[in-house]
Amino acid sequence: MENSRSVSILFFVHTVVLSIVSINCKDNNNLVTNQAALFVFGDSLFDAGNNNYIDTFSRFKSNIWPYAQTTFKSPTGRISDGRLIPDFIAEYAWLPLIPPNLQPSNGHNQFTFGVNFASGGAGALVETFPGMVISLGAQLNNFKNVEKRLRSELGDSEAKRIISRAVYLFHIGGNDYVYPILFANSSTFKSSSKEKFSDFVLGNITAVIEEVYKVGGRKFGFLNIGAYDCAPASLIIDRTKIGSCFKPITDLINMHNKKLPNVLERLESDLSGFKYALHDYHTSLSERINNRLKYGFKEGKKACCGTGPLRGINTCGGRVWGLSQRYELCENVTEYLFFDSFHLTEKAHRQIAELIWSGPSNVTGPYNLKALFELK
Repeated sequence: MENSRSVSILFFVHTVVLSIVSINCKDNNNLVTNQAALFVFGDSLFDAGNNNYIDTFSRFKSNIWPYAQTTFKSPTGRISDGRLIPDFIAEYAWLPLIPPNLQPSNGHNQFTFGVNFASGGAGALVETFPGMVISLGAQLNNFKNVEKRLRSELGDSEAKRIISRAVYLFHIGGNDYVYPILFANSSTFKSSSKEKFSDFVLGNITAVIEEVYKVGGRKFGFLNIGAYDCAPASLIIDRTKIGSCFKPITDLINMHNKKLPNVLERLESDLSGFKYALHDYHTSLSERINNRLKYGFKEGKKACCGTGPLRGINTCGGRVWGLSQRYELCENVTEYLFFDSFHLTEKAHRQIAELIWSGPSNVTGPYNLKALFELK
């Protein structure tokens, strides 16, 4: 309880300082208003609440207790007990919390610091959870609308400055591999080899990156796909091998992660001024699953919130596909790597964010995010 109170106080102080600086120092080029903005694309790892504002199943929303209990006074739509990786990145970059794009109160002042377009359940393919999430292509369209709004409200020159100096952070692709195996008989997946399917996913991601580049984006951050084949939900799929990673997903994730660096190297070669940071999220997460005590966790495979073996059935919050469902909640969330069956705790997000922000080149490279934010 004391730790949670300390975190909340520090978070409040950070927010107040940012507010004072942005009010009193608008013309000082070295202060917050001249900071590079942060635009966020992706899935549930990054969704700060966009799914709250779309017509979808309650299963795709986290606007219920106990989500966000650690830091925020009420649920925000973040799929964790508290802050997400982009929240910490914004803090390290001396930016305010980056708001979800669909939040009704947004104005151009918020957009100058960046916007979060991510959607829980989203994939690079429109066929992934179709009609229930905001696909990566739709997120791109939302970004283009924000860019038009910035130009309309601030003028072409100022909008161009914001877009060109901004950092664009992506985490996408995992749902594209999980969805056809666990949730649907995808015709695209069935008609393709694993190799071709991963090329299709990466091709869609590449097309979006290239579109952001055309609008003016130059600095990009990426996470490869984490070890979600070893998340609590995956560990209980095969009831004869409870606790074993789910190999069909493992193979697809490994194939994607092997190809992603080559895609980014090609983009760097083809696109003048394209700079990027790639964090090896798969290794970072695997390390914590397999060596939990080293990173301060007592539980690396069991979720804090849920039901069933390893609390791997995602009933957290009590709503599953619109039905009421009982669930278990751990006593001390800081002891857990996973908050629910697929998603990490705030403590884990902080650790990963630190590696993305200032990790060495073998962890996050060729740039880390700190270096990208400092690039003019």
